[in-house]
Amino acid sequence: MDSSIALILLQDGLVNGAIYALLGMALVLVFAVTRVIFIPQGEFVTFGALTLAMLVDGKVPGTVYLLLLLGGLVFLQAFARAARSGQWRVLPRTALACIALPAVLFWVTRRLAGPDTSLWVDMLLTLLLIVPMGGMIHRIVYRPLAEASVLVLLITSVAVHFVLVGLGLVFFGAEGWRTPAFIDGQVDLGLTSWSAQSLFVIGTAVVLIAALWLFFGKTLYGRALRATAVNRRGARLVGISSDMSGGLTFTLAALLGAVSGILIAPVTTIYYDTGFLIGLKGFVGAIIGALASYPAAAAGAVLVGLLESFSSFWASAYKEVIVFTLIIPVLLWLSLRAGPAHDEE
Repeated sequence: MDSSIALILLQDGLVNGAIYALLGMALVLVFAVTRVIFIPQGEFVTFGALTLAMLVDGKVPGTVYLLLLLGGLVFLQAFARAARSGQWRVLPRTALACIALPAVLFWVTRRLAGPDTSLWVDMLLTLLLIVPMGGMIHRIVYRPLAEASVLVLLITSVAVHFVLVGLGLVFFGAEGWRTPAFIDGQVDLGLTSWSAQSLFVIGTAVVLIAALWLFFGKTLYGRALRATAVNRRGARLVGISSDMSGGLTFTLAALLGAVSGILIAPVTTIYYDTGFLIGLKGFVGAIIGALASYPAAAAGAVLVGLLESFSSFWASAYKEVIVFTLIIPVLLWLSLRAGPAHDEE
C-alpha cells in the first residue's frame, strides 16, 4: 500500500465514519433517555435514502402511505385513551398532528413528485416524511411499554425492525436505488484531492453534531432530555414529562437516521434491508461509548469507519467480521472496568 491508496482509504473511512457517528449518537440518545436499544435505527436510514431516490426518480414513495397509517394508529390510540379518561381536549391537537399533517404531506408529495423538482426540495420533503415517524412509533409501540424491562424493550425493538424491513420491501421493492451527488467536483487539499461530495457529507455530520451539542447545552428541551438521561425518576418528580422526553428523543433519532440516509444515498446503492447493517456499525460505535458517552460514541464510530475502509483493502472478504469483532475487546474492557450494576428503580 502506498500513500495515495492510504489517503483514498482514509477518505472513505472518514465519510463512512461520519455516517456511523450520527447513528451511534442517536442510539446513545435513545438508550440514555428511554432504555431502548433501538435496533430499527437503521430503517430510518433506508427509508430516508429510498424515499429521496424515488422522489428524484419522479415517483411517489411508499413512506407517504406509512406516515398516514402511523398517524391513523396514533389518533385511534389517543381516541381510546380519551374515551377511558374523559379528557377530550387533547384530541383536536392529536388530529392536527397525526391526521391533518400527514394528509397535507401526502398532497404536497403527489404534487411535487417529478423529475423537474429540485434535489434540495426532494431532500426537504424526505425529512418531512420521515422525521414525524419517530415520535409516532414511540407513541404506538414504546409509550405503552415505558415501565417494561430492558429485555422486553429489546425484544420489542427486534419486532419493530422486522415489521419495518417488511414494509420497506413492500414500498420500495427488492432492487437497489441510488441518488445523484449533491455536489460535483474535486477539492485539492494538497496531499490529495477529495471529492466535494465527501467533504459535504463530513461537513454536514460535523454541523449536526455541533447542533446537537448546542441543543443539549443551551435549550430547555435539551436540558430536560439530559436530566431524564441522568435520572428518569428525578426528572419526573421535577415535572419533566417522560412521554415528552421519549417522543422528542425518537423524533431526533428519526432525524439523524433520515439525514444519514440522505447523505449515504449518493455514495452507495441502498436496498430495502441495507439499513440494518449500517445501523449495526453505528451500534458498534455506541458500544465503544458504553451507550452513555456521545463523544466516545462518535469517536468509536469514526474508528469503525476507518477499520472497515482499511479492512476492505487488506481482507475485503472479512471486513464485516473484523468490524464486528471489535465489540469483543470493548465489551471485555467495559465489563472489567464496571462495578456492580444496579437498576435505577
